[in-house]
Amino acid sequence: MHLILGTKAWSSWSLRPWLVMKRSTLAFTETLLQLRWEGASAEIAKVSPSAKVPVLQDGDLSVWDSLAISEYIAEKSPVPLWPEDAKARALARSATAEMHSGFAALRNQCPMDIGLRTTVSGDAELAADLKRLVGLLGGLRRDHGAGGEFLFGAWTIADAFYTPVATRVRSYDLDLAQCGDNGVAKAYLDELLATPEFLTWETDALAKRPQTSEA
Repeated sequence: MHLILGTKAWSSWSLRPWLVMKRSTLAFTETLLQLRWEGASAEIAKVSPSAKVPVLQDGDLSVWDSLAISEYIAEKSPVPLWPEDAKARALARSATAEMHSGFAALRNQCPMDIGLRTTVSGDAELAADLKRLVGLLGGLRRDHGAGGEFLFGAWTIADAFYTPVATRVRSYDLDLAQCGDNGVAKAYLDELLATPEFLTWETDALAKRPQTSEA
């Protein structure tokens, strides 16, 4: 299998399925396409049905969209990537889908940029997203996190989807305590940034990080 990714410092969409693939233990290769230059869209359109990254190629099959790719990997993975319990699995999928389609203010006001360190005050919409984030992560850790450091104890696809959030909290110095966090959500996000898989991605992202970025 072959993953086509966007600029690692910026592409949260690419980070998610890459982490899933690494956790799956399946063998894969990767191609990195640079984003945010005049010819980027044309280059991506050559290999992506949606003209966006990431894309997973498996033989003559191309799978696009980070969630679809992650689900495809989960079906082929020799190790479980969703919780085994049916109710926990449903909640993990719900949390993943919410991250996939929601948190618009967090995405727009704090785009992923690994290596960036700044501070933003944000607005009421960002504060609402952060309060929801704190409640969601804290509740899942409390109710389902026994036996491990991740949302459902053992690492799952849900954790891959919240890893870019962890980079945003760090990059923009977002104060989760002001949004109701008792330390649980922040500790969880810090744990995501300490996994060997993320640290490998981060090292490569920083080595290849463009000199300038866009908000």
